[in-house]
Amino acid sequence: MHCHILNQFGFTWQYWYIENHNLPVMEEKNNHPEENHDADNASIKADQNPAEESSQPNTLNTEPKDMEVHHHTHEPHGKKTWKNYFWEFLMLFLAVFCGFLAEYQLEHTIEHQREHQYIESLVADLKSDQTALNEHINTTKKGIQMMDTLIAILNKPSEIQQHTADLYYFARLAPRMRPLAANSRTFDQLKNSGNFRLIRNLETSNKIMSYYENFPLITMLQNINETEFTEYKRTAAKIFDPAVFLSMEGENDEIKRGASNLPLRSSNFDTLQELSVFAVYLHGTKKGILGSDIKLKSAGTELIKYLEHEYQLSHE
Repeated sequence: MHCHILNQFGFTWQYWYIENHNLPVMEEKNNHPEENHDADNASIKADQNPAEESSQPNTLNTEPKDMEVHHHTHEPHGKKTWKNYFWEFLMLFLAVFCGFLAEYQLEHTIEHQREHQYIESLVADLKSDQTALNEHINTTKKGIQMMDTLIAILNKPSEIQQHTADLYYFARLAPRMRPLAANSRTFDQLKNSGNFRLIRNLETSNKIMSYYENFPLITMLQNINETEFTEYKRTAAKIFDPAVFLSMEGENDEIKRGASNLPLRSSNFDTLQELSVFAVYLHGTKKGILGSDIKLKSAGTELIKYLEHEYQLSHE
């Protein structure tokens, strides 16, 4: 009871001291006087029985006073000399250089494989050209033979009426010529894409270029043949009856030989001679194309053998 009175007196004195000295009022931590009273009683009992408090073991401070601390020690590094820097530079240089060599070797291998693939494709094109050339040579030879017969008939005006069926037939077929269907796909790809550099052997490159240099001449002769054929048809239209030409046509672009003594639109000597002149022009152009075809076929055969030997290609 006395403690409670003293506690209230102390509390009142604190407020009087704070108000007279302009101090901030602190917030009360405990609003329950019963708990404060119990705390005061516990404090008094502790003062009266100090022996009991000392007899209880101190379980709060359980940490040892001395704790061992382990430090990770490292051996001190010595100062690098120029030899250390040299070896580091040498190892780095060797690593970069070896990587460069590996990349160069890989690129070289890839380019070699691409070269081999291009040569295989080129050989296939050359073999295709051989087939086309054989057919073109045969048709050109037949055209030249028929042109010879046509010129012989036109140069004998007195015998034309006895050979009008042959005149119609050869006049229709002899000037015809299909263009050479050559295959230059791989060569054009090599030239246009800049991959001709993949062919390392200069002799091989020159042989390939030499073969394909023959085509412009054949193309030019074929264009001349077309121009001469146009002029030939203008003159032939004055001599031959179109109805007869139409009756000679069969299936699949076949031209059949007509009956004998077929009528002509004109038997004028000068007109027949004009037609004969254009026939001679066509004959000469065909012979030029034939010679170019034979030369190209021979060059293609040699080039195929050379490439198959140099690149060890299988013979098919």
